[in-house]
Parts: sequence; structure tokens; C-alpha cells
Amino acid sequence: MTVTRLLLAALPAAAVAAGNYVVLQRLMPGATLACATCVAWVVASPLVVGVLLALVLPRAGGTVATVAAAPPPPAPPPTDAALRLLGALQEEGRLVDFLQEDLSAYPDDQLGAAVRGIHDGCRKALRERVTVEPVLRGAEGDPVTVDAGFDPAAIRLTGNVSGAPPFRGVLRHAGWRATAVALPERAGRDPRVLAPAEVEI
Repeated sequence: MTVTRLLLAALPAAAVAAGNYVVLQRLMPGATLACATCVAWVVASPLVVGVLLALVLPRAGGTVATVAAAPPPPAPPPTDAALRLLGALQEEGRLVDFLQEDLSAYPDDQLGAAVRGIHDGCRKALRERVTVEPVLRGAEGDPVTVDAGFDPAAIRLTGNVSGAPPFRGVLRHAGWRATAVALPERAGRDPRVLAPAEVEI
């Protein structure tokens, strides 16, 4: 127990004790001579409580400091899974090559033929790794009712939205929800390398 802690606890206690003495003198002017024990109790009890607090506070302060310690910041989310999927789309359908290519110089009929191969490869890669299903059943253009309690992350309302559900509208896109994901590890490969450089010797 440091002297500073003792003073911090004793000074307010001494002020309370002095206040008690003054109040006792005003209420019962002859109490000092008539009941010395009463005066000692009224004046000494705040001082005793102050010293006891000075003994207890160091341990309580340490406990509070430990409990109040901030947890470490959360680790950033892993990106390996997304990179492995992108690597598979590149490997099977050369998707990254296609998206990085400047297509403005190619005629439309030439693009159409190239896109078919990219589509087939990417579709195969996606179906082997991610199982998807529509968020809403039905064909585009079908009438649909969106009931109260719908998930706004799964169903986006567009157009003139007003009032409260149920909402009646037309299905413009059924949406997609992943129901299963199976991304095998690419052993010994850096997931940031989506496709290795090829050097012909």
C-alpha cells in the first residue's frame, strides 16, 4: 500500500469525520462532554472506513484493469478460398485471361466463338466446386408475392416500392444461393498465383 493511496482514502474520510463533528455539535451542543463514546464513534468511523478502503483498493484496481483489457483485433478474413476458386476458373476456362483482355479490337462474331469455350470451362469448374440453387423458384417474368419477414439480403425489391408487405411483383432474376462448397487444397501452390507463367524452352 503506497502513501498516495493512503492519503487518497484518508483525506475524504477526515472531511466526513469533521463534518460529522460539526453536525453533532449543532444538534447536541453538550454531547462532547456527555457522551465521549458517541463522539468517538461518529468521528472515528469514517477514518476507519477510509483506511480499510485504502487496503482493499489496490487489489480491486488490479482486477478491474485485467477485466477491462481490450481483446486483440480480429484476424483478417482468409482469402485463400476465393483465390483457389478464381484459380480453378482460370485453369478450366481461362476466365482471368478473358477478363484482362481488351476486347474492343475483336469483331462480335469472333467473340461469340471464343466465349463458348470460356463458358464451358468456367461452368465445369464452378459446378465441380460450388453447388447453387435459385433463391426463388420460377421463371423470369412470372408473378411473385414477397411475404412479410423476407430476407432483404436474399430478395432485392426494385421499382416502385411502397407500403408494407406482402409485395406483389414480377420476377426479374431468381437469384443464386450456394448450398455446398468444396474447394480442395492446391497442395504446394501459393493461392495468389492464379496461373503460372509459361516459358517455352
